[in-house]
Amino acid sequence: MDQALKWVDLEQYIKLPVPLEFSFKENLKYLSRSTNECLLRIHNNKVYKAICLEDKPYVIEVSEDPVTPQTISVTFLGPFIPTASHRIEIARHVREWFDLDTDLAPFYEMARQDRILRRAVESFYGLRNMGIPDLFEAICWGIIGQQINLSFAYTLKRRLVEKYGRNTEHEGEQYWLFPTPEVIASLTVEDMDDLRMTVKKREYLINIAQLFVDGHLSKESLLAAMDCKTAENMLVRIRGIGPWTANYVLMRCLRFRSAFPIDDVGLHNAIKYVLELETKPTKDELRVISAGWRNWESYATFYLWRFLY
Repeated sequence: MDQALKWVDLEQYIKLPVPLEFSFKENLKYLSRSTNECLLRIHNNKVYKAICLEDKPYVIEVSEDPVTPQTISVTFLGPFIPTASHRIEIARHVREWFDLDTDLAPFYEMARQDRILRRAVESFYGLRNMGIPDLFEAICWGIIGQQINLSFAYTLKRRLVEKYGRNTEHEGEQYWLFPTPEVIASLTVEDMDDLRMTVKKREYLINIAQLFVDGHLSKESLLAAMDCKTAENMLVRIRGIGPWTANYVLMRCLRFRSAFPIDDVGLHNAIKYVLELETKPTKDELRVISAGWRNWESYATFYLWRFLY
């Protein structure tokens, strides 16, 4: 059964059940890690976001349901009330965003026996691999973040979104939507000069947008890959996407549990912190350390990143 259909539809809002291994508070902490995030807003323990379906922008409010345990509420704020079919799509989007359909019980069982992950799952119980459901946005975010610190990456994303994305308003607040491939594909490198992004990154973004527009790249084609490695190989053939970016996208958008950005500096720093090492582990040492994480490398990485903010 489609998990998106396991819900209560009250037209103005919907209720989605969540697994036992879920903490809205922990996931809200993750979403709050940057005050410069331009694609969502957090206020009074609720998260607000715009979603566009068939050219209609919807602003949603996601919160813990105050009445029903193990449930989150998704309230439709406007400017339109979604049709029944759009409510189903929004339900799917939120479930994917919060990764509600992954059974974390096996991960927790493994992690509690692991000297590195034990502390992470005890500290951040209920954290989910908060996703980026849109593949184009996920790839762009991965490219924007290459070889710069997280703070500057958020600044570059905001510049890109506010110049080329759409926005909708609710009660005086603006809610931005990530630029579409069609918009970015129509640009030249010179058009993007004032973003203060490297020429190479601008070239990569435009090229990838063109691949989407031409139908040469899609979420469906990557999900149809036989395994994580096949999907990674499909991505790294694209100019501007190396193993780190590919695995980041496989983690955050395509939900391959074995995706593993083994070269990630943040991951190395987190392991150094947990193990109280004087230096970061080498790649060979990391392979040994992570041997027990098989098929859960993406979640292990996501939980260890949590120590860094």
